[in-house]
Amino acid sequence: MFIGILKITFKLHAVFSLKEKRKISQSLKQKIKNKYNVSIAETKHQNTSDFLEISLVTVSNDAKHVESILNKIKDYIESISSEEIIEINSDIFAYEI
Repeated sequence: MFIGILKITFKLHAVFSLKEKRKISQSLKQKIKNKYNVSIAETKHQNTSDFLEISLVTVSNDAKHVESILNKIKDYIESISSEEIIEINSDIFAYEI
């Protein structure tokens, strides 16, 4: 089994409250969930309105499939987000039961 993790950090411009940030975060997470079968959460910078970090996870029995899904999600986020992406990290782990 292979586990793929994608972490993306955004610099938010013209966002002055946590309520505005939450709106951006919820919208982005919902769009990704609707298009891809992944688990997703806001994982860092929860008490600041300047940055947003989301992390998502996918699982498959094929490493190439995991890599393909992560790349598609990366491209999708870059195409739909108007916020500045400052960091993208992805990892794929093999896990044996």
